[in-house]
Amino acid sequence: MPAGAGRHGLPQGRRLYWLLCAVALKFCQAEAPVREEKQSVSTSNLQCWLVEEFVVAEECAPCSYFQAKTIPECSSTGYVEKITCSSSKRSELKSCRSAATEQQSFWKFEGAVVVVAVVFACLVVVRQRLLDRKALEKVRKQMEST
Repeated sequence: MPAGAGRHGLPQGRRLYWLLCAVALKFCQAEAPVREEKQSVSTSNLQCWLVEEFVVAEECAPCSYFQAKTIPECSSTGYVEKITCSSSKRSELKSCRSAATEQQSFWKFEGAVVVVAVVFACLVVVRQRLLDRKALEKVRKQMEST
């Protein structure tokens, strides 16, 4: 019998894995009860830009401190644009993302990717040198023993 095998033939690590999977499944089922009721959505409560075409009246602009505290659309991104819906002619505020902020986030991400790539490339080089050194040491010992 292999080391670490239980009486039933499964290694203990596998039994523990399946036990944890079963517990996690039961936990997820207990946390998320199935809802069968349907929620009715009325179009009057929705923002008009979700259900119809719109025209941007004012471009995406940063919210002031007061706007960020009082207007819910400002709180998520810190930017808002004024839109006019085509068929209902309603004017509303819509949360938006600044192009400058998106560009800055993109370059931060790219920089992080480059840093991680360089770190792992260095680790590969160091490990390769270590393995080469071990192989040379092994060959040297074999040559000395003969």
